Amino acid sequence: MFFGGDPFEQFGGGGGGHSFRGGGMPAQDVDTTKLYETLGISKDADEKAIKKAYRKLASKHHPDKGGDADKFKEVSAAYEILSDKEMRVKYDKYGLDGVGDEGHGGGGGSEDLFNMFFGGGGGRRGGGSAAKKKGPNVTHNLSVSLEDLYNGKTVKMAVKRKVIKGEAKVCSKCKGQGVVMEIRQIGPGMITQMQRACTTCAGQGYLFDTRIERKPLDVIIDKGMKNNEKVVFRGMADEQPNMETGDVNFVVNEKEHSLFKRKGADLLIVKELSLNQALCGFKFVITHLDKRKVCIQSKSGEVIKALAADNKSPFIKMIPDEGMPSRGNPFVKGNLYVLFTVNFPNDGDLKPDVCNTLRKALPCDSNDEEIANKSMSSKNGNGEYDDNEPEIVHLNHGSLKQFGHGGAASHNSTYDSDSEGEGAQPVQCQQS
Repeated sequence: MFFGGDPFEQFGGGGGGHSFRGGGMPAQDVDTTKLYETLGISKDADEKAIKKAYRKLASKHHPDKGGDADKFKEVSAAYEILSDKEMRVKYDKYGLDGVGDEGHGGGGGSEDLFNMFFGGGGGRRGGGSAAKKKGPNVTHNLSVSLEDLYNGKTVKMAVKRKVIKGEAKVCSKCKGQGVVMEIRQIGPGMITQMQRACTTCAGQGYLFDTRIERKPLDVIIDKGMKNNEKVVFRGMADEQPNMETGDVNFVVNEKEHSLFKRKGADLLIVKELSLNQALCGFKFVITHLDKRKVCIQSKSGEVIKALAADNKSPFIKMIPDEGMPSRGNPFVKGNLYVLFTVNFPNDGDLKPDVCNTLRKALPCDSNDEEIANKSMSSKNGNGEYDDNEPEIVHLNHGSLKQFGHGGAASHNSTYDSDSEGEGAQPVQCQQS
């Protein structure tokens, strides 16, 4: 989301002088309005107004659309803080110092914030304490329709998490290690030392009580999101003592669609045409993912073939800019591909008069039929065809799987053979 540098440098005195860098008390003259001014909203704006303002400004200043990268970074940083209820309360009370300092608001959200902006790797910038080990993440699968991935949607969800009650105390038995060393005698004068989980604290290293908290979440499905992408809520997993709280991840599972197949930002549909439509033109209507009715019509004189030019691949046409919106830049869309199959008539469907009409109307690239007709009509004086007369044969259904298996071998017949090859039978003479 950000493009390097310090996302807070636009909001304060620059030069890294804020107390949240090193962990001091906030200044008496605290600025708690700058982030609201950045988004162009009032301090009493609700979540919907904050989100609307951010999307408008992010679209305007996005570098991919020729916007100002620094302004985009500033808008994004403001939204990250004000869209989080807890961080917003801290900011309203202590300014940016409160957002960056655990000492003013409690909880571990500020550590997540610094990791997000500065890439983690060693705790706070300017601080001397090492980063805490992160607790386990929680992952949920979220089934989403292709329509929602096309149009975008906000899904209301609720998660239950364990929250520590009061203060966690170091286990006196294991000294906070979670394990204890146990000495056992395995024989006369022989002992062994084993490590096992501490039974007093169940391997946690701390003694604490927890309560169940139900947390409502708004899972925002952005336009153009792909299958298996994650929507991450940082620090929303179960709380663990002396550990950074893990994340709750919602993994997008794209549902199969009855009409469209998706690959990246492109869509594909399969359309079956009759021979009439393939040769003379077609027109059909589809309902797109945004409920629009789209009429797909062939051009004048356009012929849809059974196969592509290589005579192997399907015949495909493309409609530009009718695919999926691109993630992060929904104004740029993929393409819609149409794979055609031609349904030829069955045997007996075409009557002789129809065949004669088609024979006259359709072009014929070969004169083989004309030569055959002339040869068949040339009779000798006795009214019989001469020896050069071609023999008329008809076609049966065949398969390439049967190719190479014809002849006597296909009938499982046994023939006498003078060869000593496979299948030759020895001959024995019986004497009386």
